Amino acid sequence: MSARESFNPESYELDKSFRLTRFTELKGTGCKVPQDVLQKLLESLQENHFQEDEQFLGAVMPRLGIGMDTCVIPLRHGGLSLVQTTDYIYPIVDDPYMMGRIACANVLSDLYAMGVTECDNMLMLLGVSNKMTDRERDKVIPLIIQGFKDAAEEAGTSVTGGQTVLNPWIVLGGVATTVCQPNEFIMPDNAVPGDVLVLTKPLGTQVAVAVHQWLDIEPDLDEEGNMEPAPGEKILRDNKEQRDQRSRLRAIDGKLREINEQTEDGSTDGEMEAGGVIMQRTRDVIILAKDR
Repeated sequence: MSARESFNPESYELDKSFRLTRFTELKGTGCKVPQDVLQKLLESLQENHFQEDEQFLGAVMPRLGIGMDTCVIPLRHGGLSLVQTTDYIYPIVDDPYMMGRIACANVLSDLYAMGVTECDNMLMLLGVSNKMTDRERDKVIPLIIQGFKDAAEEAGTSVTGGQTVLNPWIVLGGVATTVCQPNEFIMPDNAVPGDVLVLTKPLGTQVAVAVHQWLDIEPDLDEEGNMEPAPGEKILRDNKEQRDQRSRLRAIDGKLREINEQTEDGSTDGEMEAGGVIMQRTRDVIILAKDR
């Protein structure tokens, strides 16, 4: 991809404060339904009596269905399988064109994770926020679509259709489909201890993106004019408090175990301190009190 200038809202006759990421409230894994909950919700789909094992030249054709990012379905034409995935995300960067490229890559990555290198067709799924002004919609959405299209073409495939709807949040995704022979994909169930895991991007990029966006948020003031903590600051603060609390509880648990061992050994009475808590042991009672 050739170098291009960073997105400047004013260059598209938009307000300089325009941010694509403000048309959503969830990001990254925050928009995912927990896997255990998802499996329960999809139980009825698992009971598909038409999904019988297919065979070709005496060998069972692999099948992959509900619960995975990609499905592998043996076709009625011998020796071929349909490998297909659908995925979508909410805006995580403010450049519409780049966000379109990211959305396309997000869809294709599920095929690549199966060892598939060729995609036969893509569809684009697009939710246009009904909170956008007409100008914002007409300037921004074409850039997103262009980014999606360009990324698809660079991957050697094309976008031949899709679905566009109005939605409170911007939704960006698609469908990627290919038809493969058994030797053109890898089933994700052969991993064994000792296998090497290859990371295709640095760890922590989602956190870095989120922090960058939090820094861009104008601070809210309460009734007295004092600055309210930004959402990111509150999350980081709450997480630190939770970590500190867990550390205190682990320290207390360790000391309690030590006290219990001393009691069993018949050691003398005494007291210990851990995690800001005084633990005083008598013969049969452990007394906890705040650090004094």
